[in-house]
Amino acid sequence: MFFYIIALLIIAFDQWTKWLIVKNFTLGESITVIEDFLYITSHRNTGAAWGILEGQMWFFYLITVIVIIGIIYYMQTHAKGKWLLQLSLALILGGAIGNFIDRLWRKEVVDFIHTFPFGYNFPIFNVADSSLCVGVVLLLIQMIREEREVKKEKANEQSGT
Repeated sequence: MFFYIIALLIIAFDQWTKWLIVKNFTLGESITVIEDFLYITSHRNTGAAWGILEGQMWFFYLITVIVIIGIIYYMQTHAKGKWLLQLSLALILGGAIGNFIDRLWRKEVVDFIHTFPFGYNFPIFNVADSSLCVGVVLLLIQMIREEREVKKEKANEQSGT
């Protein structure tokens, strides 16, 4: 239950920040947070990351519903007792639902975090996108940890310890 609360908090924070942007910024308006590095810029996206598959809402609806069902199923069946796996799935779930809400209600996703790491104009993103990315990184870490444990167990079995 704790991890579903994390997902709900992410959804709430994501939707609140997007509401603030829609309410207080005109499309394309930008304010400087850290010169040449971080800006708050009102942007809309009808595609996925980097604008890929722009305008393919039916595809995003279908994929997101499948992903949400899969994550909930996996959290209920395979992730119990694995806190890092549950956390990563909760972050992915919250991010997926946050952007899904935008696609359903607005027919576009509100993005506003605009960064320029090392001078690179990184695509504008939002809280849900950040949650998805952190969740995927944690999921990869969990998978690496599990793979190491399996290898260690096999080595122990082969050595007779």
